[in-house]
Order: sequence, then C-alpha cells, then structure tokens
Amino acid sequence: MARSWQVCRVLFCVLLVASINASASDLTLMTFNVENLFDSRHDEGKNDETYLPKALKADPRHIAKCNKVRVKRWRDQCLFWDWNETVVDTKLGVIATAIKQVNQGSGPDIIAFQEVENAAILDRLRREYLDGLGYEYATLLEGNDRRGIDVAFLSKYPTQNARLHAIAFSEQQKERIGDTRPILEATFLLPGGERVTGLNVHFPAPYHPKEMRESAYKTLNRIVSQLPEDRAIFAAGDFNTTFAENREFAMLNRWVRPTWQVAHDLCSECPGTSFYPPKNEWSFLDMILWRPTQDWEMTSSYLANDTTEQMTTKGTPKRFSLPEATGVSDHWPLVLSVTTP
Repeated sequence: MARSWQVCRVLFCVLLVASINASASDLTLMTFNVENLFDSRHDEGKNDETYLPKALKADPRHIAKCNKVRVKRWRDQCLFWDWNETVVDTKLGVIATAIKQVNQGSGPDIIAFQEVENAAILDRLRREYLDGLGYEYATLLEGNDRRGIDVAFLSKYPTQNARLHAIAFSEQQKERIGDTRPILEATFLLPGGERVTGLNVHFPAPYHPKEMRESAYKTLNRIVSQLPEDRAIFAAGDFNTTFAENREFAMLNRWVRPTWQVAHDLCSECPGTSFYPPKNEWSFLDMILWRPTQDWEMTSSYLANDTTEQMTTKGTPKRFSLPEATGVSDHWPLVLSVTTP
C-alpha cells in the first residue's frame, strides 16, 4: 500500500511538471488599438487639448488652438468634449473588460497597445483595472507623435532591452514625420528560458501616401534581419494597410508574406478589425505577424469583440464617444495563440 502511494506521488509530480511545461510552451498575444487612451491632464508639447475636462476649455488660448483644427468633428471635440476623470474611468473599464475576454478572464500573456498617451495612464490600466491578472511589466517609451499617442506593451513576463526604432522615411516624406510613431522593440523572457522579441507598430495613417507605409514595412523587416536567426519574433499593431490598398498594390504579398506568417489567415470568419463606413469596407488594419521558427507554430487566431460595448447595432466596431461615454474603440483587438510543436 505504501509503495502504491509512493508511485502515485511520483506519477502526480510527473504530470504536474508536464502540465507546467505545457502551459509554459503556450503563448497568447493580443494587439489592441485602444483609440485615444488619454488621461485628463495636459502633457506639455502635445496636442491633447481634446482630452481635457470642460472646465479647462474656456481659456481663450485653448479655444484659439481648437479653432485651427480643420475637420469639424475633431474641432467640436476639442472645444466641447468633457474628458473628465469619470470619463477616463469608464474608458479604462471597457478596455479592461475587452482584454478579460481572453483566457477565461485572465487576459493574454502579452498585449501590444496603440494610441496610449503616456506611461502613467498605461500603469493606471495595469494597476487599477487589470489588477491580479499578472501584468507586472509595462513598457512605453515616448515617441514623436504630435498628438502624444504612443505604442506600449503590457506583459506577464519579464521585459528586456526595450528601445525605439525610427522609421527611415525618404526626404520627400520627412515633412509628415510629426504624425507618425517609431517601432517599439522589447524582448520577453518566458518561464522556460525562451526569449521572444516583439515589435509594436503604428504605421502612418491611410491618408498619408502608401510610400510612407512601405518605408515602415522596410524598416520593420530590416530590424528583423538584424535579430538572431533562431529567435521567435512577432510584430503586432496597427499597420494601417486598408483592404483596398492591399488589393491594388499587394502590400502583404510584397512586404509581409516573404518574411512573416499572418495571424488572421487562421481566422476565416473574421471580417476585419476595423470598418470604414464611407466605402462599406472591412480591413485588417490591425495585424499580428509571426516569423516562422522550428520551435514555435501558430495555432489559432480570433477577434476579442464580444462585449456589448464593442459592437454597434450594425455589427461593426463601436468607437468611444461623448457625451454618452459609450463604446470602446474603432478597432477590435486581435488575438494569436502560438505553441511549441
């Protein structure tokens, strides 16, 4: 009887170790453009006047600056939106709820965010709204976007060697640089000792010439070519390549597929991560790219878009709007699972 119990104990330990090793060999990634995640304070040198409480918007200097905004919808937001602490709390709450759709409420292992104002608002999301989920590591390095929106990582694993890579734009493109973001590189140390490097991107918006996005793809692929050949690498973020642009210029076939596997290829029922009403067009502006390696393989991909605040009555992404303080973002988060074969 004692010997049988010893055998059972050994078997239990073997199974437990196997279970731990198996879980350590699975990795879940998310990319999430959170659409203007701002706090309610002004950051010097940034065009964040829209995202201030209404009480601060009576200043003539504020009004004068807002009146220079050419697009009426954006001008009205700058003048009249009341971006107060209650609104910020609501915004953070719906973002957290969207994240908790993954892994039965525990969230993905690594999240690549776009459109985060600063490290303080990222840390507030981590500490107050994702508390207890294991996101011990937050990475945001201030870029040069005039609006003050940056890319950032939240990770459950130790994060090393974070740095920004400026996109190599041509001389003709440099006058638009103030409206672009650098690429954020960071390496994550997994429980089994493996290292995975992530590249977080927010490429130039579709109203910029496609040549600027091509410059961004070239820069991304050059960064990858300089990393260890056996390193697991992913690129995640808002690539701003529309369906129409990809169809006309074969952007993914030219700049992505020679180097990367594309996460949403595994998601045949996913319409896209963003919707453009004037053209009634879905696009995967948001992508996760995985560089093939013999030690890892992609297993599944899906949209984390099932919360009530994320979807309009037409079944499209619901942007965060005032004065109702409803919605989440005009982008749906995309999730990729990878594993060791």
